[in-house]
Amino acid sequence: MRKKLHIKKGDNVMVISGDSKGQQGKVLFVQRDDLRVIVEGINLISKHTKPNAENPQGGIVKKEAPINISNLMVIDAAGNPTRVGREIDEKNNKSVRYSKKSGEVIK
Repeated sequence: MRKKLHIKKGDNVMVISGDSKGQQGKVLFVQRDDLRVIVEGINLISKHTKPNAENPQGGIVKKEAPINISNLMVIDAAGNPTRVGREIDEKNNKSVRYSKKSGEVIK
């Protein structure tokens, strides 16, 4: 059984350490096995590409590289970075994520 992560695809996150510290973005992809995440517009690298059908000229393309999940914090509804807790919802008996700073449920 895999450990549940505090970040999911579609979450808004803030980088808390590294070269991109303080930047915010939306999670595009989560690599569960490597504990790495691709975030929109963060940790950009320059990739040299050959000419192909998508890019007939070829050249240098900027693209997002994975960033370690420990360097990210979820942003709650109020726009503040927060730690994530888990609790059981009484209505449907499922685990839900909540903001430890504000106490609100994170969708």
